[in-house]
Amino acid sequence: MTRPSIAVLASSVLAGLLPAAPAHAQPPPPAAYAITAVDTAHGDREFHLLWPDGAPGALGAEAVDKPKVTVYRAPADKATGAAVVVCPGGGYQVVAADHEGKQVAEWLNSLGVSAFVLQYRLGPRYRHPAPLQDALRAIRLVRSRAREWGVDPGRVGILGFSAGGHLASTAATHFDDGRTDAADPPERESSRPDFAVLCYAVVSLFDPPAHSGSRRNLLGDPADPKLVELLSNERQVTARTPPTFLWHTADDAAVPVANSLLFFEAMAKAGVPGELHVFPHGRHGVGLAPDDPVLSQWPRLCATWMGSLGLLKRGQVLNCELRRSPCLASGIESLHAGSDLGIAHSGGDGTRVQRVGREGIHNARQETHRPSNRGAPPPGSPGAP
Repeated sequence: MTRPSIAVLASSVLAGLLPAAPAHAQPPPPAAYAITAVDTAHGDREFHLLWPDGAPGALGAEAVDKPKVTVYRAPADKATGAAVVVCPGGGYQVVAADHEGKQVAEWLNSLGVSAFVLQYRLGPRYRHPAPLQDALRAIRLVRSRAREWGVDPGRVGILGFSAGGHLASTAATHFDDGRTDAADPPERESSRPDFAVLCYAVVSLFDPPAHSGSRRNLLGDPADPKLVELLSNERQVTARTPPTFLWHTADDAAVPVANSLLFFEAMAKAGVPGELHVFPHGRHGVGLAPDDPVLSQWPRLCATWMGSLGLLKRGQVLNCELRRSPCLASGIESLHAGSDLGIAHSGGDGTRVQRVGREGIHNARQETHRPSNRGAPPPGSPGAP
């Protein structure tokens, strides 16, 4: 018979002699969040099914068959009326709904922006067009309930990470204006996002620089060449693509930086305003990157860009450490970066490229593109289609 060790016996004896731990003792640290195909990151927070009576093409009635948005309303004393549909990444197989969903929604709330974290349908159970249907429906749903949720229907954007970034870029290039005669109220709304934020996003489905796992889960293997073309979103940018903020790392080993470069180049050619930040180093999938002193700058840079679009109250954009150097996007002051990164700004009057270094912003080079047209104004603004 195996004899228990002296250490085990001693522990047992001591446990019986020592008083119980006081009620205020610290609980053990929470277990790491498990990333699965079902978004469970939000506790009992308010959520809404995109289609209460069942999603189109649903294959069952389980949680994975019921796309939804979880609602993070901006605090009343900060609310700007802007809203963002958040698409966590996960290779179209799982949803990283904590660090690329819940935490991002809380950050947006701190800016006065309401957030709606999307659980979209995933492969291999679902293929295109199910995820796109879910993203476009989420935008329509937010607009259709704008009064209830305190949202300006003309300031509804989309944000996505990795494969969720592919979904966001697909929504930014494959939208429609809704059907005024639709019996279902959300279907009367436009699905065009008013702005987009793409974080280390999958954009192209061509090799290179495709992320093969995302393509396989979205389209199957082998993929239909026509769908590869259709959903390589750098090829689908038009003048109506909304203003877009992109960031990536140059040495991303999972999703090559070429994805963001190609999309930004297409934006510049189409006259779509936007901003691209490329950090020299950093791994894929970091979310807000709170533990990285360099990559953690991207939320501040994004907030400044959002402020330049009029999405934030005056003063909230400047709620961060600033340097006295001009910001190309908006004329407000620019952030100091702890390490070099490239910044490109696209607009109808050209593309300017700068570099942020340890001494602040300075010009690295300048390129000018003079497109023949500009992006269409957001829905609800004067001159909007």
